[in-house]
Amino acid sequence: MQILNALIISTIAGLSTVIGGLVIFLKIKNIDKFITFCLSFTAVIMIGISVVELFPNSFFTLLNKYSFISTILIVSLIFFIGIIIIKILNKLINNTDNLYKIGILNMIVLILHNFPEGISTFITSFYDINIGIKIAVAIMFHNIPEGIAIAAPIYCSTKNKSKALLKTFLSGISEPIGAIFAFLFLKNYISDYLISFLLIIVCAIMISLSLEKLIPEAMSHNSRKSLKLGLIMGIIALFISLFIL
Repeated sequence: MQILNALIISTIAGLSTVIGGLVIFLKIKNIDKFITFCLSFTAVIMIGISVVELFPNSFFTLLNKYSFISTILIVSLIFFIGIIIIKILNKLINNTDNLYKIGILNMIVLILHNFPEGISTFITSFYDINIGIKIAVAIMFHNIPEGIAIAAPIYCSTKNKSKALLKTFLSGISEPIGAIFAFLFLKNYISDYLISFLLIIVCAIMISLSLEKLIPEAMSHNSRKSLKLGLIMGIIALFISLFIL
């Protein structure tokens, strides 16, 4: 029963990305304003999660094992690896529409994010379901805007709702897949240190993607009001999720 409960919690947290993806069913009168809001909103979420939550938690976890100087060096190296990964991914899908590429990059990045997140949620829920539920609710507040980050640019590029939702679903399902994979194959090897390594790479990727792709693309549509509104709403959503956690 503990295993089933932990898996259910991980699945609900992960698939909350699909809730964010439902934004494409809204009546969109102005595509430029819509995509500007969505990209600026999700850029704030990605950068905020990385800077305020994932990076500090991972850094101090590693600091418990290594000296301060060693931790700085290790984290810097891992962060650099994350930047290289997103640049490689960007080149691999270079010959596509820019908005579609942003949506696909977001999907890949968030799969990388959700996989270790699913492991953490599952393990926590397995040992303490109350803490697991609390973490899952906070993750849902993260994952809903992340679903927007995938679905909105893909839909605006292709006008295909099914394709946009499918990509959002693939990102979300990686969370319970991460949970199952951890339980079946990695339960004897998973540690806070390994998860910290993975999350620092994710931080680098999300920050680079936001600064190099999401924000410039949002600014290119010349809708300052939508840009500011997206930034403000992103900050509010970020604080709510952090408060819950």
